[in-house]
Amino acid sequence: MREVAWPEGGLPRAEFVERVRAMGEAHYRELPWRHLDDAYAVLVSEVMLQQTQVARVEKFWRRFLGAFPTIDALAAASTSDVLERWQGLGYNRRALALKKAAETCAARYAGHLPRAYEELVALPGIGPATAAGVRAFAWQLPGVYLETNVRAVFLHDLFPHDEKVPDRTLIPLVEATCPPAPDGSLPDGAFPDALFSPRSWYYALLDYGAHLKATGANPTRKSAHYTRQSAFEGSRRQKRSWIVRRVLAADADAGVRAQEVHAELDAAERASGRDGVDEATFASIVDDLLSEGFFKRTGDVLVP
Repeated sequence: MREVAWPEGGLPRAEFVERVRAMGEAHYRELPWRHLDDAYAVLVSEVMLQQTQVARVEKFWRRFLGAFPTIDALAAASTSDVLERWQGLGYNRRALALKKAAETCAARYAGHLPRAYEELVALPGIGPATAAGVRAFAWQLPGVYLETNVRAVFLHDLFPHDEKVPDRTLIPLVEATCPPAPDGSLPDGAFPDALFSPRSWYYALLDYGAHLKATGANPTRKSAHYTRQSAFEGSRRQKRSWIVRRVLAADADAGVRAQEVHAELDAAERASGRDGVDEATFASIVDDLLSEGFFKRTGDVLVP
């Protein structure tokens, strides 16, 4: 582990490491995407888990991989098929970015995910945390995997009396405590988790962090980057999702007239006790969805 200035006021370094190990073991979650050496399957789980609860992801992860078992299969699939398999998870832009990443990998990396961090973060929709997660979980490579549950543990145990702690303060600590990769003396997949590889260390942090939240604590509020998620119902995001579902349900050849979609959305909003959707708002949302590649437009017809 790398040397770093340790924060005062929280657990000492050795005690923190032992706490994470013990809590990770006590609250370990057996999840279907764990202990896999299939980097693509790991990537799908990491993307789905962004802003979505674990319980919901389990069902969708299996269904998605059943339809698109490889990077090449996802790259070759139609956008409408990918979005249909994603429906119910929300944040549909994640699905489009995942498909674009697959297309890049199919064209540039012979249908494989690159191992280099710089190449991973250059792919659509893959940020620093997702890249570090794929590297740690699929290949047991060290890195800075700083996502919400990991952040919760560091804030809870090392900054119990602090507020507005920025990620730039946490990153050196996360990097310093991540174990090194296996030394190569064992074959791939044989490195014992009991020795705490990057994979099992981050599993422990994730499970400990999930436990903290489940018991009522939410240490992430102490982060300088914490924001409360806005309500979905009645939001622009909800209207985007409604329009995507409606257009994808249309005949692939005939499509559906934009005016018809607008009228149905307006009626649905009013039926829910909310204001209707004016033409400018509807047109703005449709333009965004068209530019992001959710569907196409031919004259006044929206085509999946």
